[in-house]
Amino acid sequence: MIARHTIEHTLDFRYSAPVHASVMTLYLCPLQDRNQVLLEFAVESDPGGRVFAFRGPFNNRGHFLDRPNPHRRLTVRARCTVEVGPVRQPPDRLGPNGWEDLRACIREPELWLMLQSSRFTHPSPTLEAFMRTHGLEAGDDPLTTALELRETLYHTFEYAPGSTAADSPIERILESGRGVCQDYAHVMTAILRMWGIPCRYVSGYLGPGTARSASGESHAWVECWFPGPGWVGLDPTNNTGGDERHVRVAVGRDYADVPPTRGVYRGWAESVLTPAVTVTREDL
Repeated sequence: MIARHTIEHTLDFRYSAPVHASVMTLYLCPLQDRNQVLLEFAVESDPGGRVFAFRGPFNNRGHFLDRPNPHRRLTVRARCTVEVGPVRQPPDRLGPNGWEDLRACIREPELWLMLQSSRFTHPSPTLEAFMRTHGLEAGDDPLTTALELRETLYHTFEYAPGSTAADSPIERILESGRGVCQDYAHVMTAILRMWGIPCRYVSGYLGPGTARSASGESHAWVECWFPGPGWVGLDPTNNTGGDERHVRVAVGRDYADVPPTRGVYRGWAESVLTPAVTVTREDL
């Protein structure tokens, strides 16, 4: 099945006093590859001005803006239309030599990098204790191991918006058992890397499950690399694989590589961000 998603993502920044020189980078433009076709994309802001495109790390498409005049509010609005699918589903296991085949392939720089610790996905005593408590160990097949971990995290954690922040370490969800999709993805990434499975963080959107319906949700999940299938999407928040609902925007080692927005402003003021996402689906 091919699903066409029309997405509008608004970021509304309000300041308690006039600020100057708002400088911002954005990762809001969906990726394009054999499973995902970007039909159109536009980004604008109020106050208005030029928006510059660039290619960031991991071949992500980013945008940059600079608004030097005084303002007490900055609104960024991105609109796009993207088609996803058909998504080929991987097998349940790789075979009797899965681990050996995997280790033979990870000499490639792209894969080796996704085995390394990063800001939000590093080993810690808290993570190791969590793994012991839940009996998390690598099984006899890499792909089966990843699928079982996805299911364990789905049943172990409680999805609770507001329980963590964008910069929360994974210890927060490991200790409380409550978090959001970003936290699920970070925990899964950290564990899979410890077991020797290349894993990358994916930011994007989760579209509705039925045609001619709308929802609103930014989302995060993981992609693991296996010999044969290649990169395989796994969503521990929903205990599913990557499918036509998952619109991929950017990939990286963790959230720190691909935040939807990152920037600074000049002035003595508090800032409040109100995001809004609408995703409308049509099946082709």
